[in-house]
Amino acid sequence: MAPKSDDPVTPFFEMVGMALSGDPVMMRSLAATLGSFSMRLVVALLILAVTLWLAKKLGRVAERAIGRLPHHHHPADQTLATFVSTLVKYVVVAIGLVAVLQQLGVQATSVLAVLGAASLAIGLALQGTLSNVAAGVMILLLRPYRAGDRVELNGRQGKVVGMDLFNTKLLDYDGLTLFLPNGKVFGEMIVNISQSGRRRIDLTFGIDYEDDLDMALGTLVELADAEPRVLKQPRPWAKVTALADSTVNVSLRCWASPDDWMDTKFDLVRQVKETFEARGLNFPYPHQVQVDRADVAPRTKNVGADPAPTS
Repeated sequence: MAPKSDDPVTPFFEMVGMALSGDPVMMRSLAATLGSFSMRLVVALLILAVTLWLAKKLGRVAERAIGRLPHHHHPADQTLATFVSTLVKYVVVAIGLVAVLQQLGVQATSVLAVLGAASLAIGLALQGTLSNVAAGVMILLLRPYRAGDRVELNGRQGKVVGMDLFNTKLLDYDGLTLFLPNGKVFGEMIVNISQSGRRRIDLTFGIDYEDDLDMALGTLVELADAEPRVLKQPRPWAKVTALADSTVNVSLRCWASPDDWMDTKFDLVRQVKETFEARGLNFPYPHQVQVDRADVAPRTKNVGADPAPTS
């Protein structure tokens, strides 16, 4: 009979040694043990092969399912599909590895405990990164903006030139490339300038009180209609908006595409200035009056004098 030992490997080697010494009972026991282990090993390899095949298959199914969602094809949509596909693969492989280890005699509860502790440690170490990933997934799902849109994020305006699970790449109007973490972007207000396809231009000018208001308002609408980059709908709008201290303020509102908005606005300012001056409309501006103190007679004060009689 084989001696007992606390080490589980020792009885196996003792069994091998006794089998090699010619003990027929130990030889049969060793053969049965090797046969049972071989069967478990074969089953484990089959489970691993099926797991890898199933992970690849389900990953493709998930990627095609994301691709069938109603949207236009953008790099951000492909990023979401790749992320979901990879996540499905990892989940299936993790489940398959637990089944393989359990088939080989390893307790699944121990493996799950180790994986849980490792996941907790990694989650605490990468807390900020994981929050950016979660926000990136929500941005890719909800699509408040896409690559190519003009947006305002965290108080900065520009054009979205790239997106991934961690950052949004923004090219601002100064030509600077900004990398904004998705966690901060998703937690603040997002303004999509391109989504509606148009942007309003607001211009206000001050004219003299004696000038012709109808001429000023008609000139503003005329210049807006003549500008090819101004949209025909909604119609340009011009009204008197304020009576200031030295000017009557007239305002023009019209619409342009987000790509033409800035150039159109600045060109209209120049056209209005030149046309108003050509038609005799004035732009009042503050004046400073210089007073020479030497020309002002000093006031005299009689101390102790009787006040003037009053009636």
